[in-house]
Amino acid sequence: MSTATLTPEAPLSLEAPPHTHAARRVAGLGDRVRLCGLYDSLGAPLYQDLATYDDPETRALLSAVRTAPGAVLDLAAGAGRFTLPLLAAGREVTALDLSADMLALLHAELGKAPATMRDRCTVVRADMSAFDLGGVRFPHVLLGTTSLSLLDGDGRKGLFRSVLDHLTEGGQFLLTVMERGDAEGPAETAVRVAGASGTVYELYEHWPAGADSRAVTLIPLPADGAPDDGPTTVCTDRVAIVDLPELEAELTAAGLTVTARQPLTPPGERHRVTLLTTEATR
Repeated sequence: MSTATLTPEAPLSLEAPPHTHAARRVAGLGDRVRLCGLYDSLGAPLYQDLATYDDPETRALLSAVRTAPGAVLDLAAGAGRFTLPLLAAGREVTALDLSADMLALLHAELGKAPATMRDRCTVVRADMSAFDLGGVRFPHVLLGTTSLSLLDGDGRKGLFRSVLDHLTEGGQFLLTVMERGDAEGPAETAVRVAGASGTVYELYEHWPAGADSRAVTLIPLPADGAPDDGPTTVCTDRVAIVDLPELEAELTAAGLTVTARQPLTPPGERHRVTLLTTEATR
């Protein structure tokens, strides 16, 4: 395993959604709240606790990679949601992410893995919208759901330029995009979900139909029998929504041709995920 740093980490902007169930829940916690983002030192371990390594998106990306041999570039790799299964499948992986806190979790996971897996992983701290890996090219470049939403239009242009600079001839850029699939559903949802550690979380999502962003708030609950009067971590982030036809137009303009579209969720689900397979335009 090797590590490289290409760019500094950008500051994170936090915004709690106003006038929602989440906002009222946070207000009720008063001065106990420790506010954070989903990818910083407080939020990253919670995000990792909820990471899913066996889901339709992960399975679809691993299946797509099997179409050709070679190394994989995993963009916005985080704590290794795709990186670790790819390594377990025998691939060489370069895991690139901007968040030092997320990459620290990836290093911890790699430290528990067999040496044969660790030795096939290169970890790079860099901005996915502007990276240069020194001429190394890959037959597969991956970008998972919601990661694209972290970039504005200019950021996406930079991403596509960087991807083209790192694809082998005939290589494929695989990316997933999430849209809202239940136009008649509620603007806000609140559910309880359990993480791998056994911790139960309250997960709020404020996503009005037609909105250009959605707000996510995550609050861990104390264990059964534990006192509920101490500091409480509250993770909140606002995530942009990328329109699929607009995205395809941007890809075409950048020199990437969409060769396949694969729905990964059943019709009518709130979160509609589509896997796009793209290649450099000849």
